[in-house]
Amino acid sequence: MTRSKKSSILSAATLKAFLQSQSAGGILLMGAAALAMVVANTAWSGVYFSVLERHVAGLSVLHWVNDGLMAIFFLLVGLEIKREFLDGELSTWDQRILPGLAALGGIVVPALIYLGFNLDVAQTARGWAVPTATDIAFALGVLAILGSRIPPSLKVFLAALAIIDDLVAVLVIAFFYTAQINTLFLGLAGVTLVALILCNRSSIRSLAVYLIVGALLWFLVLRSGMHATLAGVALAMVVPMRSESSRVGFSPLHRLEHGIAPWTVFAVVPLFGFANAGVSFHGMTLETLAHPVTLGVAAGLFFGKQAGVMGIVALARMVGIAKLPEGASWGQMYGVSLLCGIGFTMSLFIGLLAFDTPELQEATKLGVLIGSLMSGTAGWLVLRFLPVTPNR
Repeated sequence: MTRSKKSSILSAATLKAFLQSQSAGGILLMGAAALAMVVANTAWSGVYFSVLERHVAGLSVLHWVNDGLMAIFFLLVGLEIKREFLDGELSTWDQRILPGLAALGGIVVPALIYLGFNLDVAQTARGWAVPTATDIAFALGVLAILGSRIPPSLKVFLAALAIIDDLVAVLVIAFFYTAQINTLFLGLAGVTLVALILCNRSSIRSLAVYLIVGALLWFLVLRSGMHATLAGVALAMVVPMRSESSRVGFSPLHRLEHGIAPWTVFAVVPLFGFANAGVSFHGMTLETLAHPVTLGVAAGLFFGKQAGVMGIVALARMVGIAKLPEGASWGQMYGVSLLCGIGFTMSLFIGLLAFDTPELQEATKLGVLIGSLMSGTAGWLVLRFLPVTPNR
């Protein structure tokens, strides 16, 4: 068997394992989010919030989760992006065109809808990026519940779209949600990143080297004022994907991705969901639900995502630059466009960066929960009850 064939087989196996793990993780994430909301509205709420605010080694527990553990999540995101663009479902322009255009539509339209509710207030307009994200674990978890009713090509399309969404979210965080910069620590972080690049160029394949230097990079980025999770993405970009061994797939990137994926999907992300989805409904009024941030986020996720994704897919199909995924109908494509409105993990994360006041953070969380719940429910209903016969 040739090396190219082995690589193709490995890519397919990797994709299958990725979809299965993300689907199962999405179901677990749903449970963690639901549990957080229950706990936050019972007699345990005091314990829940006090534990999150407790300081350990200079940072609160919530800070460790969002800046520490989520760096592992972003490391996995970076590894997935690199693998898919170099050797996976996004490795050619033909494969990138439809999910890339759909992701673009699903970013621009929700942002515009959000700004429509918040354009007059500079403080709340900062949250424009919150409804632009798609939670891959949650969305694939809904597809997993539907089983064989969904063609595999549509699952691949959704995964590719969400990966491109994540890439854009990383860029948005880097350029729009960075605090005041400490140039000394940023410079040291740059030197550390150069050292990692040189390790890659020198064909160093020891994961221990990359992880130890990567931990130093995380600390320096944290102290620089940029969000520490960006260190995870930067580290992923320099981990070698090619192996000197003839055993395809045993490169440092594949080994690291397979090593941290279960911990990330089944521990880090559910823990993030549990720590951040705890919205207290005590004292909530119609005025709370009518907050511009809440409305902008919810409307952006539910209306903006489906309009942006479905609209640009229809346009691309009409002008002949792309076609529907193999075996998928227009109804199924619409159902998936609804699922793209499940923003959860990345939307909550961006919301925490965009706003530093409890009121706006709570409004963001409420909007994310409402928009994601509406999108997930509507998407499931469409995909569950529409005919599965392709309509090309």
